[in-house]
Amino acid sequence: MEQPLFATERDPRLRLIIPSIVAIAFLMEQLDSTILTTAIPSIAHSLDTTPVRLNLAITTYILTLAVFIPVSGWFADRFGARKIFALALFTFTLGSVLCGVAYNVGMLLAMRGLQGLGGAMMTPVGRLILLRSFPRSGLITAMTYMTLPAIIGPVIGPLLGGLLTTYASWRWIFYVNVPFGLIGIFAALRFVDDFREEIVQPFDFAGFLMVGSGAALLQFGLENIGRPAISTWATVLVLAASVLLLLAFGRYARRVAAPAST
Repeated sequence: MEQPLFATERDPRLRLIIPSIVAIAFLMEQLDSTILTTAIPSIAHSLDTTPVRLNLAITTYILTLAVFIPVSGWFADRFGARKIFALALFTFTLGSVLCGVAYNVGMLLAMRGLQGLGGAMMTPVGRLILLRSFPRSGLITAMTYMTLPAIIGPVIGPLLGGLLTTYASWRWIFYVNVPFGLIGIFAALRFVDDFREEIVQPFDFAGFLMVGSGAALLQFGLENIGRPAISTWATVLVLAASVLLLLAFGRYARRVAAPAST
């Protein structure tokens, strides 16, 4: 008899286990998008800076996500989805620990970038793992389990950040990721198949620079509308540059066999 194509057909337990593993990554990534909001005044006081300057900690995280999400699929195809997913969880968890021990604003911003790098790889590769672990008939249920954290995370993030900052320390808003990250790493290595493509196109550096820069500038411009860090005219120029870069990438992608965002 032929072996079932999908992991969840070979082992029915994985129908719950795999979406739960991916949901852990989604929860961590979504939670850290908002959990800092209520803790900014306390962190600013601790690190001897201003809350306005510390808004960069949120912006840095979101910008890093915007830059690296488009190329996460290539890394999964080249090195294997399980390896990249586990590495992304490890990177995010390590970044969380280092954010928690940050002793100045520069270190905090750098480690938020490291968190963003891990987060950028976690969620797209997690979706890829679901698509390749479930037959089409089981995908709707699996996607439901996976997307619940995406709804819950941004809602509970500010509340959890406020509670941890008030009753423990602002550093715990980062340390709270550690048990989730460790569970996710070990579970991914144990239960997830290491999908990869047989033939992988060379990495598209030119496309990556265009789409990454365009996405980063777009996100930075949109962030400045709500949390201004530059003047209004500078924001308009940033948004215009982002649109031009993304349009240029759109034309470029039609002429390239494997553009960076695929």
